[in-house]
Amino acid sequence: MALKVGFVGLGTMGVGMARNLGKAGFELSLATRTASKARALGQELGARACDCPQDVAAASDVVVSCLPDAPEVEEVHLGDNGTIRGASAGTVLIDCSTIAPDAARSIAKRVAESGCAFLDAPVSGGQKGAQEGTLTFFVGGDAAALEKARPVLAAMGRRITHLGPSGSGQLGKAVNQIVVANTLLAVSEGMAFAACAGLPMAPLHEALMGGAASSWMLDVLGKKMMERDFKPAFAIKHQQKDLAIVLKAARARVPLPGTALVHQLLSALEAQGRGEDGTQALLTLYERMIAPA
Repeated sequence: MALKVGFVGLGTMGVGMARNLGKAGFELSLATRTASKARALGQELGARACDCPQDVAAASDVVVSCLPDAPEVEEVHLGDNGTIRGASAGTVLIDCSTIAPDAARSIAKRVAESGCAFLDAPVSGGQKGAQEGTLTFFVGGDAAALEKARPVLAAMGRRITHLGPSGSGQLGKAVNQIVVANTLLAVSEGMAFAACAGLPMAPLHEALMGGAASSWMLDVLGKKMMERDFKPAFAIKHQQKDLAIVLKAARARVPLPGTALVHQLLSALEAQGRGEDGTQALLTLYERMIAPA
């Protein structure tokens, strides 16, 4: 029997993810904070627009959420109109938000008491990956629940990795964000240095992508830096939320000086009112620090 799927949270990432579920042919139910947005996307995909998460869950075997932070995840799944109020026993709730590992464990425990399963499955790949269905999922939670939900995740991404019990997905995403933040720093420094040196940026970028410096960050954000495109593929304010989670999880256990530095540099951009800009705007902070010729 084909799985019925629900999706809650139609933000920058969620819209693309929901579209890919619709394209895959799942019977789809949608809800988000702005009801008109759910109705519009529902009409586009031939999906059902619901008034609340409870109604989404009542019509679904698997419910996916993609939300800003832990309070929203708790409200969507455990609130008065949350998914557990409408879900049947055995329903799998998958949260693709980036939240603290402890919060994911707490939510999973409370969801289990209702007879449902909760998977923390934060993603990597950005808006581009959400649109193209190429996301990576870091998954924590029950292995059997993951197998039931695997076709749903496969419609939205290319790599699905089970890392262990509840909270493990969030820990895996934390590692991803440590690497991403430090790579962002390196790309910003390199691009600022290259421009100051007067190098031809497009040929240089092509050369770098063919060598050991190649990375997703250099490819995607390096191009945006060259094009002076600071629109958010991933906003500074969201990166800051993620890095705060990482630094809290690592406190008193693992020193993360590079990650802490990126967090502080992005804080300087936030202080300039640029929290809505994409993280590639870190380049502009370096440009302000360049000594005049």
